[in-house]
Amino acid sequence: MHSAIRRTSIVALSAAALVAACSKSENNADSARLADSAAAAAAAPAGSTTTATAAPTLTDANIVAVVDEANMADSATGSVAATKGTNSEVKSFGRDMMRDHHALRKMGQDLAKKLNVTPQPPANDSSEARDKAWVDSLKAMPKGTAFDKAYIDHEVGAHTQVLATLHTAQTAAQNAELKDLITKAIPTIESHLKKAQDIQSKLQSASTP
Repeated sequence: MHSAIRRTSIVALSAAALVAACSKSENNADSARLADSAAAAAAAPAGSTTTATAAPTLTDANIVAVVDEANMADSATGSVAATKGTNSEVKSFGRDMMRDHHALRKMGQDLAKKLNVTPQPPANDSSEARDKAWVDSLKAMPKGTAFDKAYIDHEVGAHTQVLATLHTAQTAAQNAELKDLITKAIPTIESHLKKAQDIQSKLQSASTP
């Protein structure tokens, strides 16, 4: 295995765990989390003041950590939505996220253990604190249509960012097994995003007079 990984020594993988694998304020919080990684920077749209060259290159240890955190966060928020959601599709989606991201996280952790890779978040990463704040906010929010909308809006933003992160990680990963795991996880995240967007559209239509 790559000596650089050993020295550094899981979507993150929400890639390690990822593999495994929202209201405007929630979207901003999640985007900020992923912006902490080089993946988010690399995915910045044309014209952005942030450039890929300004971001550090993700190591396999970074990838494992970023995706693991993302998977853990989505599993946790899914658990809250499965309990507090009032819309049947929101509740079902929450259960799916809880199940799928837990499984992805386990897969990522198992691979990291096999490869002897110790998760190492990118420099100045504050995703753990941001994710905890969002989960706490979701738990404190009362049940109702506002909760459902906030959760689904967050999920659309989160999966959009995670997908961008995974594509970047797919290119940056040095270990072949890690790269393969990310490649296999991408379709799952794409499916989650499509479903979240579909539910978001239905909730918006229902709230329109």
